[in-house]
Formats: sequence, C-alpha cells, structure tokens
Amino acid sequence: MKTNWAAAFQIAAVYVGTVVGAGFATGREIVEFFSRFGIFGLVGILMSGYIFIFMGSKMMRIAAQIEAKSYQELNEYLFGKLFGTMLNLFMLIMLLGVCAVMLSGAGAVFEEQLGISKTIGVLITIAISLLTILRGIKGLFAINIIVVPMMIVFSFMLMLISMQLPDFWERVAYIPYADDGWKAVIAPFSYTALNLALSQAVLVPVASDIKDDQSIKWGGILGGAALTLILISSHVALVMLPDVESYNIPMAVVMKTLAASFYWIFVFVIYGEILTSVVGNAFGLERQIRQYINMPAMVTVSFIFVISYLASMINYGTLLSYMYPLFGYVSLGFIIVLWMKPFREQK
Repeated sequence: MKTNWAAAFQIAAVYVGTVVGAGFATGREIVEFFSRFGIFGLVGILMSGYIFIFMGSKMMRIAAQIEAKSYQELNEYLFGKLFGTMLNLFMLIMLLGVCAVMLSGAGAVFEEQLGISKTIGVLITIAISLLTILRGIKGLFAINIIVVPMMIVFSFMLMLISMQLPDFWERVAYIPYADDGWKAVIAPFSYTALNLALSQAVLVPVASDIKDDQSIKWGGILGGAALTLILISSHVALVMLPDVESYNIPMAVVMKTLAASFYWIFVFVIYGEILTSVVGNAFGLERQIRQYINMPAMVTVSFIFVISYLASMINYGTLLSYMYPLFGYVSLGFIIVLWMKPFREQK
C-alpha cells in the first residue's frame, strides 16, 4: 500500500499542533516535567519521544481500523464498555480542564507579553476558535499547517543560539536539587500519557476521516519525531534561563533574551500554538458531546467555552502546575492498555 505523503504530513501537523498547546508552546509544561530536573530532564525527553512516535502512531491506526468516530469508541474498545465509559466521563472533565488551561495561557500571553487585559485575550481567543471550528476539520488542518512549521523553525533557532553561549554544556549537564526529584523518573510516562490521552479527542476522528493505514502510520511517526525535536530544542534553550520556574511564559523570555528581533513574531507563534490546542480540544469535545445530546454544534461549543472561560480566570501557572501532573498520573492506565493491545498489521 502506497503512502499518501500529503495526508501523512497533514496528520503529523495536527498531531504536533494538538500536543503543542499552551503549556508546551509557552515552555511552562516543559519546565514542569523536564527542564527543572536538568540532565535527567533531557533523558526523560528522549524517552518521551520514543513513546510519542510508537504509541501515537499505534493509537491512530487502531482508531482507523475500528472506524472510531470519537475517543469514546476507542476507549470502549481498549477498556471494555464499563471501564471505557468511566474513562470517557473522566476525559470530558480533563478536556474541559485543559481547555481552561489553554484559554488561561492565551490570556497570559496578552497580559504578560502585550500588556492587554487577560479577559480581553481570552475572549478574543474564544471568538477566533469559534470561527475556526465552524469550518470543521478543514479549519483544524489549515491552522496547524501554518503554525506548526513556524514553531519548529523558532525552536531550532533558539537551540542553535543557545549552543553558542559560553556555559551551554555546563548548564545542559547540570543536576539541580529538587525536593520532588523522584518525579523525573515518572515524568516521561505521565507526560506522554497525559498528552496522548487528551489528543484522542482530535486524533481519533482525524484518523477515521483519513482511513489510509500507511498515511496514518507515517503521520504518527513524523509527528512524534517532530515533537521530540521541539522538546529537545526547547529544553536546551530553557535551561539557559536563570530562575526558569518563576516565569509563566519562559520561552518568550528566552526569545527576548537571545533573539530580541524575532520576539514579536515568536509571541504570535506561541499564541498560534495555544489557539490550535483550544480549537482541537473544543472540536473533540463537541464531537463527543454530540453522541449524548443532539444539539447544534455552535450551541455545544459555546457551552464548552463558557465553562472553560470561568475556570480560565484562575492563574495560568497555578492551573498548569496542579492539573497537568494530576491528569498525567491518571492517564497512565490509558497508555499501558494501549501498549498491551495487539494491533493487526495491514498489508
């Protein structure tokens, strides 16, 4: 079976755009799970990259194989009816929580980088998201195809600039003290489990729409590899920033310090990546809720954004620090079952 490379690159872009949300693009998530652990964080990123490549591809191929239209059908296939239903209910809560984190991150970009009210930033993001979602899956592809390549280019640029700094290798190899250093061992698994569990909302319907197994397989591999490279390049830039844990948007601070002339373009890219995740999560939630309640898409998405808006008023850093690790630990069961589930190779 020949690979449709155009479809594979589209899937890879959506995969990257879904995972690279508010926490990833701003650098806050990378700091929380990896960079604050120094060299052990880099080892954790390499482990995460392997999981992203292997498990992301497998998840999408299984979804297409069983013709799952939403993450509900995939979870029921993996866990059975009872446990699948329980996980789906928890996923609804998780996705609403992550939508709130994304909106809060968008508000933080406006407030911390542009000096504009957080509330205005959140409302602008909701308005753009609604317009994009109305275009359906084409809108999702379009926004990712534009933003994802820019994110990769800027991540590599920051890494190359960081490598020229005099104390680069010392900072990369540094082992900082952390009271919860044991989390460095769990981080690669909880981080990928969190992101793969959440990305079901977007990747399952996308894989089912594409259908072609080889395109899905290579889309997952390319997307996972791109995520790994972005993680590595972002990490080595972040470890050069003193007191990196004190910033809500550390990647923007790194850009302002190392390449100030590109700063405003990079802020736009960060915002674009946050927007892709807001759109992706709301898109997946709307697909899921539609299976329970038959309402117009605009009504459902508006309801999702009202709840997310209220929760997004909590401080962005606080939301991410508590919710993401908790969701990651709970999502470990998903990734273990996905790994154990046999896959029938197609010829």
